[in-house]
Amino acid sequence: MILADENISPEIIRFLRERKIPVVSVYEEYRALSDEEVIRLAQQTSAIVLTEDKDFGEWAFSHKLKGMSVILLRFAFKETDEIKVSLFQLLLEKENDLFGSFTTLTTRKVRIRKL
Repeated sequence: MILADENISPEIIRFLRERKIPVVSVYEEYRALSDEEVIRLAQQTSAIVLTEDKDFGEWAFSHKLKGMSVILLRFAFKETDEIKVSLFQLLLEKENDLFGSFTTLTTRKVRIRKL
């Protein structure tokens, strides 16, 4: 399951849902959760946090949180269609590698770092 942070576009969420990827939107279901609360919710539900917020990197690497899975999207607005496709392909091809990892996804590359 994907837990989409509040900053994830509804367009991206809709794209994933249309392709049968289970997505829970923080914006739709849990507005105003702190990053720490999002992390806790993701850990409790074994979800991968999908975000554009680089602060999750700090939680992962500076605070050394365990049991965390994050996909950080880095793209320009004009690349939205490309990032949707890249994200979907990543989820299909590397799903098992994403758990317990901090993944950075751009339209040109993927970087998966185990936590």
